Amino acid sequence: MLNAATRHAGCHNVVNEINLALTRQDAEVTTDQLNKEALHAAEIPYPGHTEIFTALTHAQRSCMLQYSSEVRCVFATTHLPYAEVPAALTKERILETLELGAQAMRRIRRSEPQIGVLGLNPHAGEHGLFGKEEETVIAPAIEAARAKGFEVEGPIPPDTAFLPTKRRATDLFVCMYHDQGHIPLKALCFDEAVNITLGLPIVRTSVDHGTALDIAGQGKANPNSLYEAVKLALKFI
Repeated sequence: MLNAATRHAGCHNVVNEINLALTRQDAEVTTDQLNKEALHAAEIPYPGHTEIFTALTHAQRSCMLQYSSEVRCVFATTHLPYAEVPAALTKERILETLELGAQAMRRIRRSEPQIGVLGLNPHAGEHGLFGKEEETVIAPAIEAARAKGFEVEGPIPPDTAFLPTKRRATDLFVCMYHDQGHIPLKALCFDEAVNITLGLPIVRTSVDHGTALDIAGQGKANPNSLYEAVKLALKFI
């Protein structure tokens, strides 16, 4: 069993990194992978790095951006059981996620992004036939974004959102839950993608994958995502 000092050592290292970054202008932190089960076992009350950075930097709002050359996704919800996703979706949260993602895309690409907002349900609800969230929450968020001047399409049926033609026409996808964007992104660009926490007073990038403890110490892991995370952090700065 882990003792108290060992259990919290990893979190203390993150705290020190964040505190140091907050004292400097144009600071960035690039984190490597983190085992979420180990966090839970250590009784650290956060499900992952995203939530740790949000809390410890006192960010008023934040979201996850997964960035690659093929596809870029922001997430209205992240480390949340799927059964809890519908209740967590609000017009305000979807709009907030879209705004943070658009700001990041402007900063990286120096242009106004074309944004696609995904539906939650099969066929984007089919006008209420397969779910109400598109009509009650997602569409109102899209209209609010358009009223603010964003170029937005949606709600897009999730099963056709990531076709090649759609990917080429869309700079940023707003996803409703974790796997909705992670599955296509990792299928297309697993070794290239970068995880970014948006909305923080500092730049934080990370790898897009977990710890892969089954191959730890065997010299098999591909470090490319970490290299890309450092390079993307420099673009932000």
